[in-house]
Amino acid sequence: MKITVIKGLAIPDIRIIRFARFCDARGYFTEHFRKSDFAGHPEMDFMKGVEFVQCNESYSKAGTIRGMHFQWNPFMGKLVRTLHGRMVDMVLDIRKGSPTFGKAIAYDMPSGPEADYNEWIWVPPGFAHGNYFTAETSIEYLCSGEYSQGCEAGISPFSADIDWSLCEPGLKQTFDSIAAANPLVTDKDRNGFSLAAWSADTRSDNFIYGKTA
Repeated sequence: MKITVIKGLAIPDIRIIRFARFCDARGYFTEHFRKSDFAGHPEMDFMKGVEFVQCNESYSKAGTIRGMHFQWNPFMGKLVRTLHGRMVDMVLDIRKGSPTFGKAIAYDMPSGPEADYNEWIWVPPGFAHGNYFTAETSIEYLCSGEYSQGCEAGISPFSADIDWSLCEPGLKQTFDSIAAANPLVTDKDRNGFSLAAWSADTRSDNFIYGKTA
């Protein structure tokens, strides 16, 4: 696996891992994950001790909004990439006491066969995760915890009390345009918690800054 770029975003705990594709006239080949390269890279201490126990794939039509989801008991971190299409990933800090609590960011992750790289986004425990799609898109994500029914919840991506001030304005404008145009979204996601309602729920105490793991 040839890792070429590792960078943090406006919320530093959210990391981007870019890796190379080897292209020729036939197409491309890539190693998108190798455990030893993750463990041995000098800039990837943030992945130390992370073991992936579940791998998911989803397909979304253009105009879909998903999220924003999180889980405890066990906690679940997600390593997410676009297989084809265009995903814009959304991440919301729900760690009580965090300097970025209640703030959300977005990161544009298109992927086509002509690109000479692909990217992972690492969303550790303590964050609500979602995405929106402007084209037919398939994504894959590796999970550090198995799905646990009854130990999951979601904050509505439409919640008026989410702070988007750290988000790239163009990506937020695209989200708003999709949201205003009858998006494909489940009732569960649309009617998720507001940030304030979740914060008042005793289960939110599972996510404390510096203690979520």
